[in-house]
Amino acid sequence: MEERYDEDEETDKRIAREEVHARAQELAPDFWPYLVMTVVSAVVATAGLLLDDAAVVVGSMVIAPLIGPAMATSVGTVVDDQGMFRRGVKLQALGLGIAVVAATLFAALMRVTNTVPPGTDVFLIDQVNIRLAPDFLALMVALGAGVAGGVSLATGVSATLVGVMIAAALVPPLGVIGIAIAWGRPAPVLSASVLVLVNTLSINLTALIVLWYMGYRPDHWFREDDARLATRQRVVALAAAILVLSAFLGVVTYDSYRTASFEQEVRGDVDALLEQPSHDQLTLLDVRFRYDDPVPPRQPTRVTVVAGRPAAGSNPTLARPLERRIDEALGDLALPEPLGSPNDVEVRIRYVEMETA
Repeated sequence: MEERYDEDEETDKRIAREEVHARAQELAPDFWPYLVMTVVSAVVATAGLLLDDAAVVVGSMVIAPLIGPAMATSVGTVVDDQGMFRRGVKLQALGLGIAVVAATLFAALMRVTNTVPPGTDVFLIDQVNIRLAPDFLALMVALGAGVAGGVSLATGVSATLVGVMIAAALVPPLGVIGIAIAWGRPAPVLSASVLVLVNTLSINLTALIVLWYMGYRPDHWFREDDARLATRQRVVALAAAILVLSAFLGVVTYDSYRTASFEQEVRGDVDALLEQPSHDQLTLLDVRFRYDDPVPPRQPTRVTVVAGRPAAGSNPTLARPLERRIDEALGDLALPEPLGSPNDVEVRIRYVEMETA
């Protein structure tokens, strides 16, 4: 009796199948409101990215109507409502496409009108750059968003905050795609597109698994076998697609390790060089790195060392010995063909006069 009571109590924590179905229908908006809000969120996100303003980017997530179609797709699968499933898939595909078009047109307008100053490397803007090299941590965000979406739908919790989390995995990368298209850079387009696809598939996968695990089935028992088969097939298809696309995330994760190790080794070499008695009058202020492309696999092209020296001091020769040390560090950074080989790295030394009171 106690075990049965515990099971009943556990089941009561979720809302009824009919209510989940109704909530999923409510979350999937009508086409025109969905279109308008998607366009607005994409434009606001693109503006926030170009402004390097995190608050504006977060604002675009708040107004993005992306949770509804994803939840409708998952609920339609587990309760065997093919109409809801097809509508959810259609709205997701249209939403992503519309967002890319809106972001591209807005970014192109900003470029043509010189609202973004000519010569600005938009891919070095922090809010843009961090979305060009997504690693496995980005996948965790999308998986968490899908789980949160499924749980919030099944327990009757407000979906507003969960919608922001889902939008966080999708809207900023969509803005980056638009910026990359407007600037004519196919590599960033590919990188951000992979991130969007991986996140979209992950959200759908985890939401589907959560809803099935929580016991949602069709209203008639003889349709349960069809729903189970459809769920299994879609879980396998989504998981396979995520695994294929995750190969890119693996490359990014490995590249992050490579470049971090290279930068750490170069900083250590600079510290060791400045600790020599002949350079004890110098103070290391900064070490900056520049790479050939924002999309992995990256190769360094320039290392700039900023050193402080006394006002009356002279500029010692550091570039040549530092270049030899960097060449040694580049050996550990080498990539197998056909990914590339280490480039010649330009070494720049910048001296800043310092006065001590």
